[in-house]
Amino acid sequence: MKKAVIKINPVVSRTFLVPFILITTCFALWGFANDITNPMVKAFSRILMMSNFEGSLVQFAFYGGYFIMAFPAALFIKKFTYKSGILMGLGLYATGALLFFPASLNSQFWPFLVAFFILTCGLSFLETSANPYILSMGSVETATRRLNLAQAFNPLGSLLGMFTAQQLILARLNTANATERAQMVPDQLAAVTSTDLAIVRFPYIAIALVILLMLILIAMARMPKLQEADHELHIGTTLKRLFGNKRYIEGVIAQFFYVGAQIMCWTFIIHYATMELGMDEAAAQGYNIIAMVIFAASRFISTFLLKFIKPGRLLMMLAIGGFFLTLGTIFIRGMLGLYSLVGISACMSLMFPTIYGIALEGLGEDAKIGAAGLIMAILGGSVMPPLQGAIIDLNTVYDFSAVRVSFVLPLLSFVVITIFGYRAYKVYS
Repeated sequence: MKKAVIKINPVVSRTFLVPFILITTCFALWGFANDITNPMVKAFSRILMMSNFEGSLVQFAFYGGYFIMAFPAALFIKKFTYKSGILMGLGLYATGALLFFPASLNSQFWPFLVAFFILTCGLSFLETSANPYILSMGSVETATRRLNLAQAFNPLGSLLGMFTAQQLILARLNTANATERAQMVPDQLAAVTSTDLAIVRFPYIAIALVILLMLILIAMARMPKLQEADHELHIGTTLKRLFGNKRYIEGVIAQFFYVGAQIMCWTFIIHYATMELGMDEAAAQGYNIIAMVIFAASRFISTFLLKFIKPGRLLMMLAIGGFFLTLGTIFIRGMLGLYSLVGISACMSLMFPTIYGIALEGLGEDAKIGAAGLIMAILGGSVMPPLQGAIIDLNTVYDFSAVRVSFVLPLLSFVVITIFGYRAYKVYS
């Protein structure tokens, strides 16, 4: 009697191993850009003597680029190839980073916003290309696990970005606050501002050189052509199918609120630690780094748990955890409140790739355009942080700390994600 042969689909087969490694490296590279940028809200507020709301326009420009370029990127990829989209993304990423040099020579805010915007147009191309590319590098059964594995390397780049922001930027900036800068004579203020902006630009110029090297490597590499170029773009028909797909639409909404929650929790850790606990900015950024270490470890753990727990159910469980930790951030004073805020990262680790995978499941060729909607949902990271910054600028809300009150926005976001996880598990599975 012959024994039954059990066929196990590997998460990444040998055929796709080298392309998988190259594309996964891009996940780390955009993680670096995302998380060196979050502390820039506080840095620019101090350097250019702006309010928290004005400083958070960094996030508006940064994530606005994701929103505006996602759909053109999807059309580009559909007409050409995933590899072409990735090369375009790397080119725009490097261009935006290099623009920090001329921006730093002018003590105004808007040139930096332009540089951030162009940089993230590149990130939009990268994410719109790389996420579905990774999903297609193997069997459908292992697609969500494969994307979670690739996304697990994203926080490694994020950690490097956070460490760079802490040690090479925040720790080296002039310690004078906005009030002290306002009291400086014009020549002294101009000198201090120029020096600080030069400190800000250096890491961006360095990462631009790394990105150009990566562009050359991928351009020279033989990458699998997993889709044919589609010169007849049936956009209307595709969009009609996508808008008629409830799971996809709900996934886009959930992604909007997830990205908003992620960026708010990471951007305003520094504000929470400095305004609630009196820490200096470099020390506060240390807690951001701890949050990212927890996020990275949790993503590997969550990828393992997906072998045993359905994605929708695990997403729902972690969203509930994020909800209660956010309650702790709002209502618990002192270090325990900060620990609650840091702990939210453990719950967020699974969310982006899992929402992405659930929303695109079964879309076939429509996934190329569908991916754009999920990247456009990153607009949540552009819209919601300025709202939170505006709340923080109130200082107090009915005799309650405005910093803690502001986390009601992430709290509501986790409610939306919990509902999507429940429906993915109970309705769509």
